[in-house]
Amino acid sequence: MSAVVLPEDPEPSERVPAGLLFVPVRSGPLGCTARFFRTPLGGRTAVGFTSAAKLTATLGTDQPSIRLSEPALRALAAPLGITTLTVDPPFSAPSTDRTAAAVRERENSWRRRHPQHIGALRVTGAAAVVACLNLLIG
Repeated sequence: MSAVVLPEDPEPSERVPAGLLFVPVRSGPLGCTARFFRTPLGGRTAVGFTSAAKLTATLGTDQPSIRLSEPALRALAAPLGITTLTVDPPFSAPSTDRTAAAVRERENSWRRRHPQHIGALRVTGAAAVVACLNLLIG
């Protein structure tokens, strides 16, 4: 009998070059900056897409991107302590509606619910200022 030699399967932790990736960016005062995301468990990750269509399907049509190689993206992420690279993530959480969030924040504010607390804080703060001045003046 002859033994059949099967090629080894790569380990999941082995890095396989992904080629050129479409990397989401955001604009800043000095140009564009790569966007980094969070994994479902909360860890930070760099994200790249193998096609512009996949990037658009996941992040929307308004998301700008640049083309970077996998090693270049890892080199950008490394100084920030980001060692994970996610290629073609299947989905992302929807972006927040900042206007609706601001309205909810105002509605849920403790100041709107408990106006008497504002007066208590002002009186307490004023008493602390007077006590400090008394110590300084003597």
